[in-house]
Amino acid sequence: MAFSSNSSSGAMADINVTPLVDVMLVLLIIFMITMPLLSNKIQIDLPQPSPPPAVPPPPPPEPIRLVVQSNGQLFWNDEPISEDALRAQLRVTAQKDPQPELDIKPDRTTKYQLVAQVMADAKNAGMIKIGFVSPAAAGDQ
Repeated sequence: MAFSSNSSSGAMADINVTPLVDVMLVLLIIFMITMPLLSNKIQIDLPQPSPPPAVPPPPPPEPIRLVVQSNGQLFWNDEPISEDALRAQLRVTAQKDPQPELDIKPDRTTKYQLVAQVMADAKNAGMIKIGFVSPAAAGDQ
């Protein structure tokens, strides 16, 4: 506290605010320096934009039905075909992109040798997708 010598009979009771302002400025500078050090980083996984939807693949081609009867007769999609014409047709079909599936349907009494010969012809022609259709699944009783 400061006392002045005024002509008044009492002491002057005013507070000197200069040291108070100096202390406040020092505290302000200390808080300004320490605040960035006190902040914690929080890692947040934000959603990323999704890529555009892929173009759906084209529908697969219709499968080829090859019926092998017990007497050795062959049917390509319900039309009779000879063995030489079958080999030529298999070579042409194997070159298609995408390649259709060859579904072989033997009769119940067809010998394995006939089916094995048809499978070998298909493999030699380059057919990759070869399947079998059982007579019971096709409705034969």
